[in-house]
Amino acid sequence: MTSSSPRNAIVLFAHGSRDPLWHKPMEAVAERIRAQSANVEVTCAYLELSQPDLPDTVSRLVAKEVNQITIVPMFLGVGRHAREDLPELVVQLKAQHPTVTFHLQAAVGEDSRLLDMLAKIALSPA
Repeated sequence: MTSSSPRNAIVLFAHGSRDPLWHKPMEAVAERIRAQSANVEVTCAYLELSQPDLPDTVSRLVAKEVNQITIVPMFLGVGRHAREDLPELVVQLKAQHPTVTFHLQAAVGEDSRLLDMLAKIALSPA
């Protein structure tokens, strides 16, 4: 592959937890993305309490010649982590990897499609 060919990746970015079962939903989303799009590399990264962190994840993707990275904050609420910590981290990553195009999406909790789905789940019997 030449370096001019776009190579895309999606990073599902979450808070993290010491509990290994907490990671299962993130990995399930990653698996669904892989099933829907074989051309996009998908991985998970965490802010704290879990590995890998975002800088390590981005370094591994760059080593694989990925040059376009979309970061999807997997936060329902938009607190300090999504509002301040993550954008600051992305600024640092852009400085460390100037040849990579980064796209930081809004937190999933800000997407009306997800909010509609959560409301449907709440209204439906299990």
